[in-house]
Amino acid sequence: MRTRFLLTALSLLVLATALSGADAGQNWKTELLSWRAQRAKNLVAREGWLSLVGLDWLKPGDNSFGSARDNAIALPAGPAKLGVLRLDHDVVRLLPPAPAYPKELLVDGHPPNSGQVLSAGATKMTAGTLSMVVIRRGDRLGLRTWDTHAPTVVGFHGLRWYDPDPALRIEARWIPYNPPKEVALATVIGTEEKFSVPGVAEFTLQGQTVRLEPVLEDAGDKELFFVLRDATSKTETYPASRFLYTELPDNGLTRPGKLILDFNRAENPPCAYTGFATCPLPAKGNILTVAIPAGEKRYHD
Repeated sequence: MRTRFLLTALSLLVLATALSGADAGQNWKTELLSWRAQRAKNLVAREGWLSLVGLDWLKPGDNSFGSARDNAIALPAGPAKLGVLRLDHDVVRLLPPAPAYPKELLVDGHPPNSGQVLSAGATKMTAGTLSMVVIRRGDRLGLRTWDTHAPTVVGFHGLRWYDPDPALRIEARWIPYNPPKEVALATVIGTEEKFSVPGVAEFTLQGQTVRLEPVLEDAGDKELFFVLRDATSKTETYPASRFLYTELPDNGLTRPGKLILDFNRAENPPCAYTGFATCPLPAKGNILTVAIPAGEKRYHD
């Protein structure tokens, strides 16, 4: 009787463990598919990558902008004359066109003031279907423009993904760099961006030891940013690179530990969707010879 009881209890424990594992696997897949659906929505949002229609570098002095062809920056829509961006000693000010600002133009939701300073990456201008912001890349300042009626938004046909594969949700060993090193990554527009590299993630894939270095986009980031390329880029994934964001290692950045690399969330960089992005390219060590058939496939194929 005692033996039968123990066997029954053991069977129930095994069953409960199996069901718990099945639930965890289903939850992982459900969360993954939800994340993928949200990514598609973000791409066609008002300031999504498929809405991005322009990146125009400012010249010193006055840069007129609007939909009229005689502007220094000709926009795809909106009023003929929106305003003038005056670049003077690394400061951008917004000035009115003649005779005045059009009523459609708003700056951070309010009518603009003549001569107000536009903060790079922060101050947002809108006019109908357009959104605009001044951005800085290296020593250059430019006007980035989005349009909710862009052909790329109207013609959006969804994203293509590899089937979810739990085997490519990998636990990697975290090896910190103390102190972190600095790397300059080339970009698709021929510039360089400097990043801090806090360590390296090491794991085994297809019998090979693989090492990938992440960067921190900003001090105090709560996630790691991997820019990588693998053997699938020759046929199925975006040729230049893919991006992968992960949570920080379990013991923090400065101590050895572990972290999860879920390649099912590997995504195309913005430059896969628009010619007006400034994506970083992978460092030499992050160009892999192994194939990682997980995550997002090419968009235009």
